[in-house]
Amino acid sequence: MIPKDFLLGGIHCGIAKKFQKKDLALLYSKKPAKAYGMFTSNLCKAAPVLVSQKHLKMNKTNVRGIIANSGCANACTGLKGFKNAEEMCGLAGKSLGVKKENFLVASTGVIGKHLPIEKISKGIKILSGKIGFSKKDELSCVQAIMTTDTFTKISSGSFKIGNKKINIWGCVKGAGMIHPDLKKPHATMLSFILTDANISNKAVEKALSNSIEKSFNCVSVDGDTSTNDSVFLLANGAAGNSLIAESGKAFDIFSKNLLKVCLDLAKKLARDGEGATKLIEIEVNGARDKNGAKKIASTIATSPLFKTAIFGNDANWGRIMAAAGRSGVSFKPEKVDVWIGNVCVAKKGIGANFSEEKTKRILHNKEIKITVNLNSGKESAKYYTCDFSFDYVKINASYRS
Repeated sequence: MIPKDFLLGGIHCGIAKKFQKKDLALLYSKKPAKAYGMFTSNLCKAAPVLVSQKHLKMNKTNVRGIIANSGCANACTGLKGFKNAEEMCGLAGKSLGVKKENFLVASTGVIGKHLPIEKISKGIKILSGKIGFSKKDELSCVQAIMTTDTFTKISSGSFKIGNKKINIWGCVKGAGMIHPDLKKPHATMLSFILTDANISNKAVEKALSNSIEKSFNCVSVDGDTSTNDSVFLLANGAAGNSLIAESGKAFDIFSKNLLKVCLDLAKKLARDGEGATKLIEIEVNGARDKNGAKKIASTIATSPLFKTAIFGNDANWGRIMAAAGRSGVSFKPEKVDVWIGNVCVAKKGIGANFSEEKTKRILHNKEIKITVNLNSGKESAKYYTCDFSFDYVKINASYRS
């Protein structure tokens, strides 16, 4: 369900090579929205990232919408790229009667190409008159930011604070070049999250930061952090609830539901990894500290040897141990247990007596859980990834052609 007083839509304006592939999306709030964004840590930040960071520094309490495109990342495009990203905000603002600073911008696609700004200008004029809140509008908006994605990734939830119903809706795009490392403002992953909750600026920032650390920052397809990764949360207060502060019961309820949406979207990213056939959940527990657990899980999740073994249904637990060992985290290998599904494949750092047949059956499933127990502490972390198939190479070997 689209939160109250938000409108959205998407059209084909001519950026994408494929005729009628939707390539321009618009999300708009009828009311001023409090907003927060988190962006890629890649030093080569795309123009839309820089512009959105600038606009959020100027204005966190009166953001009115997001204008986004696929088909061109507008990254590594210099001053012209920055001006084009600014112009997209200006065109969207003009069409809807607000200032360009009231808009955020996002782009995805091939790096190094300039936006066809004339096509985008015409497209924004058309799209601003077509936005709505129907299922069709929702789908057209999300389709417009897709690149190699094979399905639309949408999640939503409703809950009550007091006697007021609050809605959270989110979408994400991404299938390749996915290893987000999103920082506070100080194929790309783009996520737009909308809520009609009445919530303070500090609470918006805290809730999104906490949710991302447990969701988007715990997913990887190929270990490549994009130039364009961006997550935006807009809260327009249309639900009419009492203001949610940055602590307390109401904040906890809101945060729990926001995390639910973010985690669902993050898993969908991994499930739709380019060429992927399996969703993999990696849990590292028994660690001395949470950061160490997460680093080990991340190293396993980004290991091509591990990911190809999963694709080939090979219970090669040695690749899991090897990845953990090169993570940079100190632990005692002779204490480590490794599980594939409910089968213990390594005990105290050496191979266990397990059924290859049973483990192979587990590895044929579409969802697989890997558990690594360091047996050295009480902390744990989870990471989500996918396997590496032949199709990943095919897709990325000819991405520009």
